[in-house]
Amino acid sequence: MAHYVVIGAGQAGASLVAKLRSSGFEGAITLIGEEPVPPYQRPPLSKAYLLGDMALERLFLRPESFYGDQNITLKMGTQVSAIDKEKREVHLGDEVIPYDQLALTTGSSANTLPASIGGALDGVFTVRTLADVDAMASHFEDGKRALIVGGGYIGLEAAAVARKMGVEVTVVEMAERILQRVAAPETSDYFRALHQSHGVNVLEGVGLKSLNGEGHVIGASLTNGTDLDVDFVIVGVGITPNSTLAEQAGLTIENGIAVDEQGRTSDPNIWSAGDCASFDLRGARRRLESVQNAIDQAEAVAENMMGAGKSYTPKPWFWSDQYDVKLQIAGLNIGYDNVVARRDPDSPAVSFWYYQGTTLLAVDAMNDPRNYMIGKRLIEAGKSPAPDVIANPDTDMKALLKA
Repeated sequence: MAHYVVIGAGQAGASLVAKLRSSGFEGAITLIGEEPVPPYQRPPLSKAYLLGDMALERLFLRPESFYGDQNITLKMGTQVSAIDKEKREVHLGDEVIPYDQLALTTGSSANTLPASIGGALDGVFTVRTLADVDAMASHFEDGKRALIVGGGYIGLEAAAVARKMGVEVTVVEMAERILQRVAAPETSDYFRALHQSHGVNVLEGVGLKSLNGEGHVIGASLTNGTDLDVDFVIVGVGITPNSTLAEQAGLTIENGIAVDEQGRTSDPNIWSAGDCASFDLRGARRRLESVQNAIDQAEAVAENMMGAGKSYTPKPWFWSDQYDVKLQIAGLNIGYDNVVARRDPDSPAVSFWYYQGTTLLAVDAMNDPRNYMIGKRLIEAGKSPAPDVIANPDTDMKALLKA
């Protein structure tokens, strides 16, 4: 009987093993995860879970009993020490697990600050795992002072939760604007104003020189000469793909674990999906760090492990909740050269539409679910209404789908 092994029990790993079973795979399946809990959702960690609005069990993607019911061996709290691709073996210390097909859904890890500038002090946190959020939760108290390093979505979501709980917040972003890596200036402007209206001190074009304290962080020195008193620090400066195991096994690494259009690595019996996997997209080898990609790519890989031979084409979407604003993103804005705003005269809803020439690439929609869905469907259908049509408030947006 064939044995398929999946290393990495996050969103991608859980989606992959479930898809194997629902697609009729009858062999043995083993899912191996480093964390001591079943696979869970990461997006609510920095939002509903941190706020106390979501119980632990609701984080789980499926009840733990699901894996036993589906005859899936779930190994939690387990570290993989090596992969022997010649012998087709996974080593867990002294335990050896043979495989016929192997999938790497090892995800990514949050980048940390160097110890030389205070990154190892107590009270300095990243937001990636359940343990991270549990460790920081008690610091979110009325009157506490937080420094958030990095003005990306993770940092801004943490800032919003902190303000809701009465924490004084300063965000420092080394780039010239928040969200610079992922969004247009218009979206940056929107969220800067939103956070400032809630009392967040947003410092752009300012870096962190050092965190100060003995044992526990008590202050921060910034590159603009400012010194801040802080009670805790949240670091949101990006993630790094967990590709060390794959690299040690001799697989090709290029901005993560390199895979072909079907999700196969440089070894014909090893596959990869999710944050850790890179594939050709718009002329470059890219990784998509999103729930959509983790699920869709993992399910495609599951089918291809069973011989489907299907190419994976992502249909990206993403969201972020900050205060009472839901940002929804459809598409990828890579290569845009024009941004068009669509505003609702009767509500604060707004959407920004990214174009490369006359081609619609992506949409950022703030509290505008209707236009988000229309934009998503247009992009997936390869339709590109003219920018002036989108900007015109009198345009019947639904009619664009039939054009």
